[in-house]
Amino acid sequence: MTVHREVLTGKHLMQGDVACAEGAIAAGCRFFAGYPITPATEIAERMARRMIEVDGMFVQMEDELASMAAIIGASWAGAKAMTATSGPGFSLMQENIGLAVMTETPCVVVNIMRGAPSTGQPTEGAQQDVMQSKWGSHGDYEIIALAPASVQEMFDLTIECFNFAETYRAPTFLLADGFTGHLWERVVIPPPEEIKTVERKKPVVPPDKYLPFKPDEDLVPPMACFGEGYSVHVTGLTHDELGYPKTTDPKIQRELVNRLCQKIRKNSDRIIRTYEFMLEDAEVAVVAYGIPSRSSLSAVKMARKAGIKAGLLRLITVWPFPEKKVEELSNNVKAIVVPEMNCGQVVREVERVAKETPVHFLSKIGGEPHSPSEIFEVIRRAAKT
Repeated sequence: MTVHREVLTGKHLMQGDVACAEGAIAAGCRFFAGYPITPATEIAERMARRMIEVDGMFVQMEDELASMAAIIGASWAGAKAMTATSGPGFSLMQENIGLAVMTETPCVVVNIMRGAPSTGQPTEGAQQDVMQSKWGSHGDYEIIALAPASVQEMFDLTIECFNFAETYRAPTFLLADGFTGHLWERVVIPPPEEIKTVERKKPVVPPDKYLPFKPDEDLVPPMACFGEGYSVHVTGLTHDELGYPKTTDPKIQRELVNRLCQKIRKNSDRIIRTYEFMLEDAEVAVVAYGIPSRSSLSAVKMARKAGIKAGLLRLITVWPFPEKKVEELSNNVKAIVVPEMNCGQVVREVERVAKETPVHFLSKIGGEPHSPSEIFEVIRRAAKT
């Protein structure tokens, strides 16, 4: 195993939270601000040690409101920045997540989801923050959220989150249930030259010609950071292309908010990632994400052995929701099964898109993941309808 100072190249037995931290470092993250919270604390602990080794900065903030504010400031100072939390801290971050959306600040927020509401189950995993990640802050906006299902993906998808954040100038979420965050598995970290990273788009015009919020054709403005010689005004108020407040102009509000949404929506085909298993001839399809997708894969294999034509669509990208994939799937199967560790969140999106195709929901809360046999039983019943 070759160990680089910045990228720990080689094969490792690694915890999910630790793999997330290593993925951030490999992506170029050099600023982390956070507050300890189970089951995400191991990310902060790893970053506290590793930031010193890579000439980065770790700050333990007084709370999650400040943590989110700190990574926004660090990003505007030119750093790739990240924070990590769980449900209660994620709730506290929502106002500043909206600020990051409005100011088009690239940053990564990791939510290792646990049982909720309120303090809930600090040491147990869940998937109860999925809708909050989409709608948690006030106003209209679009978000990017990825859901890992293995420790390897905790590493890989953290890098993807940084790449998306820089490409679209938007806060990007890694949504992992607590089971994936605390799972120990084999991780292969490639050499640095094989890791694809994206750097933010810089202005090509001189400072006197630069409009900080004038978008290119891709609807994303080039970003000049503080200290680079450009004049930049950053505000959460409705603003014009210079960045100055224009709160009473309906045209500017309409154009700005539509662009914040459309820069994600129009690029959804480039953002969405899914995994398909035995869907070619499937009559019953399981749509799952995170840790339930692992049990779902086993359940589909059980169903095939039992003579039931089942398949799996695993959502790696949760937001933007992969509508085209789910709609195509619903046109080709007679039933869909959705296991989630909540009382029903993504299943509602599936039902909305699937329309007339029956959707069977399997809820599991309380800190215990679905077993393959539980999902198999729902597949079996769905196949008979």
